[in-house]
Amino acid sequence: MYDVLVVGSANADLTVRVDRRPGPGETVLGTDLVESAGGKGANQAAAAARLGARTALLARVGDDAFGELLLDAQRDAGTELRHVLVEKGARTGTAMIVVGPDGDNSIVVSPGANAALSPADVTAAREVIAASAVLSLQLEVPERTVRAAVAVAAETGTRVVLNPSPAPEVLDPALLAAADPLVVNEHEARRLSGLPDGDPGRRAAALRDLGARSVVVTLGAQGALALDADAAEPASVPGVEVEVVDTTGAGDAFTGALAARLARGASLAEAARFAVRVGAASVTREGAQPSYPTAEEL
Repeated sequence: MYDVLVVGSANADLTVRVDRRPGPGETVLGTDLVESAGGKGANQAAAAARLGARTALLARVGDDAFGELLLDAQRDAGTELRHVLVEKGARTGTAMIVVGPDGDNSIVVSPGANAALSPADVTAAREVIAASAVLSLQLEVPERTVRAAVAVAAETGTRVVLNPSPAPEVLDPALLAAADPLVVNEHEARRLSGLPDGDPGRRAAALRDLGARSVVVTLGAQGALALDADAAEPASVPGVEVEVVDTTGAGDAFTGALAARLARGASLAEAARFAVRVGAASVTREGAQPSYPTAEEL
């Protein structure tokens, strides 16, 4: 039925650009506020759908203006929305984003309706999970819901792509064991591997030793590393040199593209090479979902 089913968060992104990010107790002036569609789950769904993958999103939004904003953005991307649940009387999740002059960002998320996405919602979508080639998960919804999704995927044989962000201090072993791949950035790899020192390749190997089936470490402008289940060394994928405008949602663009390519039978290294190009394209424009390329643009 679907190449990619994303179970995760949907947030309205409220973004302001500043000449420099404020320190503690400091106020700085920024640009006009920009409202756009975001959330790690919705971002990954939009990225995959824009690239032509048959994509569905299981998420919860509020019955407010931000919820409509998110639904409209997914329609524009081509995502199937029949599994998005509207929470009566709830506020849609919101992310407050400050973007510095170098394009890097700081983000605070208020979960809103995302917190109501439940294991029961996942159980009700069992047939959809079974009919999907790849299930993409993150940690901006309750962990019990992610665990329920992993359990259903194990029963149905659906491949799990897990982006454990925001990264916990310790990742549930059941989630780690399901990840094929575990997709982490350098900060997340450092925290979850327990290796404060060492190169990203060692951290990828440590995460696989801890139970992940395969591991991808994103390296920003430097590209990514892809360590498959039976590989002795990770495959190194070089970055693509671009002029950075805004890095918001670049990791989600990468993960959505990775899931889309894996769903169509690509090897982990091949999928990572494609995903690096998609992530690089996304940082050349402002915002998260508005920056994601189509296959033709790529």
